[in-house]
Amino acid sequence: MITYLLVALGSALGGTFRYWLSGLIAAWAGGGFPWGTLVVNISGSFIIGFFAVVTGPDGRYFVPGEWRQFLMAGICGGYTTFSSFSFQTMTLAQDGNWFGAGLNVGLSIFFCLLGVWLGSASALALSK
Repeated sequence: MITYLLVALGSALGGTFRYWLSGLIAAWAGGGFPWGTLVVNISGSFIIGFFAVVTGPDGRYFVPGEWRQFLMAGICGGYTTFSSFSFQTMTLAQDGNWFGAGLNVGLSIFFCLLGVWLGSASALALSK
């Protein structure tokens, strides 16, 4: 139960920081390109990769599992789900499952774009 509470707390912190940072970057860079989202996705992917290795079984530091979940699933998940996607794809590739890694990338991009299009189309249809 404590792990769920830690993930929920981490998600709130990560989501709040994402909102603040992406807004700050958008205000600085302008609205022509989603620079804030790009920076959040890249930095979240770096953080989850770094933390996973440094606290993993062969890592330099021991961090109890519930606190790893606080940062990895909670903070990074709230900050950006792209970090989880990137880490899982990298793990597939490191395990030699290049087909799985490529499939994860291709299916994620295709079906997420399809999902956002279908969601938008559904909302437009309901709005009429």
